[in-house]
Amino acid sequence: MPQLTLKNVTLAFGGPPVLDGVDLRIERGDRICLLGRNGEGKTSLLRLLAGHESPDQGEIIRESGLRIGVLPQELHATLEGTAIEVVGGSTHEAERALTLVGIAPDADVATLSTGRRRRVLLARAVAADPDILLLDEPTNHLDIPAIRRLEDFLRRFHGTLIFVTHDRDFLRTQARRIVELDRGRLRDWSCDYDTFLRRRDDDLAAESKRNAEFDRRLAEEEVWVRQGVRERRTRNEGRVRRLLAMRQERHARRDSLGTARMALQDAERSGRLVAKAENVTFGYDDTDVIRDLSCAILRGDRIGIVGPNGAGKTTLLRLLLGELAPRSGTIRLGTGLDTAYVDQQRETLDPTRSVQDNVADGNDTVTINGNQIHVLTWLQRFLFTPERARSPLARLSGGERNRLLLARLFPRPANLLVLDEPTNDLDLETLELLEELLAEFAGTILLVSHDRAFLENVVTATLVFTGDGEIVESAGGWRDWEKLELAAASPKKIKTRKAKPRAEPKKKLSFKEARELEALPAEINTLETEKSELESQLADPELYKTGGDQVGTLRDRLAALEPELERLYERWQELESIRELS
Repeated sequence: MPQLTLKNVTLAFGGPPVLDGVDLRIERGDRICLLGRNGEGKTSLLRLLAGHESPDQGEIIRESGLRIGVLPQELHATLEGTAIEVVGGSTHEAERALTLVGIAPDADVATLSTGRRRRVLLARAVAADPDILLLDEPTNHLDIPAIRRLEDFLRRFHGTLIFVTHDRDFLRTQARRIVELDRGRLRDWSCDYDTFLRRRDDDLAAESKRNAEFDRRLAEEEVWVRQGVRERRTRNEGRVRRLLAMRQERHARRDSLGTARMALQDAERSGRLVAKAENVTFGYDDTDVIRDLSCAILRGDRIGIVGPNGAGKTTLLRLLLGELAPRSGTIRLGTGLDTAYVDQQRETLDPTRSVQDNVADGNDTVTINGNQIHVLTWLQRFLFTPERARSPLARLSGGERNRLLLARLFPRPANLLVLDEPTNDLDLETLELLEELLAEFAGTILLVSHDRAFLENVVTATLVFTGDGEIVESAGGWRDWEKLELAAASPKKIKTRKAKPRAEPKKKLSFKEARELEALPAEINTLETEKSELESQLADPELYKTGGDQVGTLRDRLAALEPELERLYERWQELESIRELS
C-alpha cells in the first residue's frame, strides 16, 4: 500500500493550473527528486503532500498515522527560544540533528541569520524521525562540509525522501526517482538524474515533432475552410467540426516556455591586473577573519571562493573590491574596472516595484550592446511571461527572484563579475545556461558558492578558507582542491579521509603496531569495496520493488560501515605518524 496517493488533483491560483488533474503514488522507501522550472509549483506540491495546502479538486490519501517532516524554502514565522527548544523532541535526537547542521544547542534562534535559522528548521524536520521527509532546497545556506554531513545522514535515513534541489551533486547522490512538474502535469521517471536527462530530451523532441505536425494539419484545414463560395457550399460538415475541435485543442495547449536566452553586455577590457593583495589581514574586534593573505587576480581569471559559513567569504570579496580597508597589508586595484555584483541577499531588488520596473527602472526598454530591446521582450528571454513581468516582486518564487537578478544584471556593461551565491533557488536548466554564459564571458569572475558542480564547471582557481583566517590558493575547481587535501593525508594506494587533530604520537612503533599498520590498507580497501557495493545496490530502483526487508538490512550495514571506516582511517593516521617520526 502506498504511503501517499494523489488522485486527479488540481490546484490553481487564479492563472493556469499549477497541477492539472494529476495522479501520483509515493511508496515506502522512495527517494524522489521533484524537478521543474522556477514558478512551476514545486513548493506548492510539497505543501499539498505535507497537508499545508488543500487541492481545488481531487483527493489526497495518506497512510494512517503518517509522520511527515518538512523543511520549507522560505521562513514565514518568527522563531524564538534556543535552537534545541525550537527543534524539540528528545534531547538526544535534537542534539544530533543540530550537530548535523552545525548549530549550537543553546544558540538564540531569534539572533541567527536567515540561513542559520533555516538550518534549525532542517534539524527540526529530521529530529522528529518522520516516515516521509520533505525538503525544499535543503542545501541552500549550507557550506560544503554541512552538505556532506546531510548527504551522509540521508544515506542512512530509513524513511521516504522527497526533495527539491538545484544542487546536481546532491541530486545525483540522493535521488533514485525523478518526478518532473511541467505545465501542470507530472512526469514520473524511475531512474537516476543522468538517465532522466537523456530520456527527457528525447521526450521533448518527440513532443515538439508532434506539435509541429499538428500545427501543419491545422494550417491546412484553415486554408480549406477559407476556400471559395462553391467549395464552402459543398464542404464536409464533419471536417468543419474536426477543425473547430483542433482550434480548441491548440488554444488549450500549454507550450513549453522554451529555453532562457541570456546575453551579457561586455564592457571595455580592464587592465591586466584586477586586484593584488599583499600580506593582508582583516578582522572584527579582536578576531582575525583573514590573516596574511597575498594573491594576485589577473584579467580573465575565474576565481572560486570556498569556505565554511561565517569564515569571511563575503568579507574577502569586499576587500578585493576596495569596499573595506585591511588592518594591515595593502590591496591594489587595477584600472578600467566595470563591476557587476549579484549579492547573496538580493538587496538590489526593490520589493515595492514590479518585475519589469526592477529591471528597467520604469523605462520601456533596456540597452544590450547598443541595441534597444523592449523590457517585456528582454524578460521573456529569462522565461517571464508578460503577465508575470507586470506582477509585483512579492509574487515571485525564490528561484524567479534569482532569475530576475540576472535579468537586471546583464544589461549593465561589465568586465568584472562578482557573484555571491548566485545559484540559490535557480532551476537546473537556468543554472546550466548561466554556466554556458559565464564560459563565454571575456572578463574576470569572482564567485562565492557552495555548489560543487557549479564551481567545477566555472572556475579556474580556488581560494579556500582553511581555518583561523588562513586562505590557500589552489589551481582548478573544488574537486582539484579536494584531491590535493586528500593526497596530503593519504597513502597512495588507498582512499582516505583527513583525520581529526591528534595528540602528539609516540616516537616508535611496537612490533604489534607495525604488523597492524601493514594490514590496515587491505582492511580499509575491503570495507571501502563493500561500501561501494552497498551504495550501488541501494541506488538500484529494482531493489525497492522486490527487495522488501532487504532494504533495511543493507542500509543498516552501510550505516555500521561508516564509523568503522572512520576508526580505521584515524588508526592508520596515528600509526603512520609514529612510523614517520621513528
